[in-house]
Amino acid sequence: MPARRLVVVPSYIRDALPSSLTDVVELDERGTLPEADLADAAFYVRAYYASRRDGEIIARMPNLAVVQTLTAGVDDVLPYVPAGVMLCNAAGVHDASTAELTVGLMIAMQRGLHEYRDRQHAGQWQHEFRPALADSRILIIGAGHIASAIARRLAPFEVHVDRIGRTARVDDLGAVHAMSALDHLLPQADIVSLIVPLTPDTAGLVDAEFLTRMKPGALLVNTARGGVVDTDALVAALQAGRIRAALDVTDPEPLPPEHPLWQAPNCLITPHIGGDTSAFLPRAKRLVAAQYARWRDGLPLEHVITSRVPQA
Repeated sequence: MPARRLVVVPSYIRDALPSSLTDVVELDERGTLPEADLADAAFYVRAYYASRRDGEIIARMPNLAVVQTLTAGVDDVLPYVPAGVMLCNAAGVHDASTAELTVGLMIAMQRGLHEYRDRQHAGQWQHEFRPALADSRILIIGAGHIASAIARRLAPFEVHVDRIGRTARVDDLGAVHAMSALDHLLPQADIVSLIVPLTPDTAGLVDAEFLTRMKPGALLVNTARGGVVDTDALVAALQAGRIRAALDVTDPEPLPPEHPLWQAPNCLITPHIGGDTSAFLPRAKRLVAAQYARWRDGLPLEHVITSRVPQA
């Protein structure tokens, strides 16, 4: 056992922990730690914008017990977490912000707000008929925390919402369909909202066949991960005028300036801003405080993504 069981956190999370805690180290601006601290690190909170070197840092923490992310997705860190180390995601932290953006993108695309902004700069007053969000049929692919938050925020808009998850079930919002229902529900949807984790099962889920089965003129909203969508197939569908898209995530990401997706018609792109709002930090601090207290007191942690051996 190490002489210390260090808690490692980004500097902006430090005040979530007890002020009396001495075995705590703040990550510097580059996300690095002295070698001695790496050896004693036991509870590691990744920076929200973790660098690509984060995997190397984790590999050099021989006494690590917990990796707590500040993101809902863990696809970028999962390959680097050793067997026996608990990996916990930030379920709940980004629900409000990401759901808010998702609904905002739907409204913006339905009412053409991005186009009116462009016309404003050109001094153009051009009235036109646009589809409303009201009376739309919306298919949410995903049934986790953020998907539920999206569904709740859509309730006042007089829409019909269908949800698809890994398995069929009923929760406090109603029925969740299994993925096998996709063939039936997809062609009916006016708006398709993607909010699934990036896994081997969801990578490339939205391919050319998927896009062909969408209702002509339907809107695809991706606030999940870029890799859930086949980008080349999406560009082709947009250029053909078959569908519309609002994307907070892309593959590749960041999207290179010369990428054809930038110029694709009927497409609105935001630079992965779903969770990065004023709502993030208070929720992140509450999560870390609660998780640290559980770990300190020997209680089970929440939002565990993987743990192949009992907690130390």
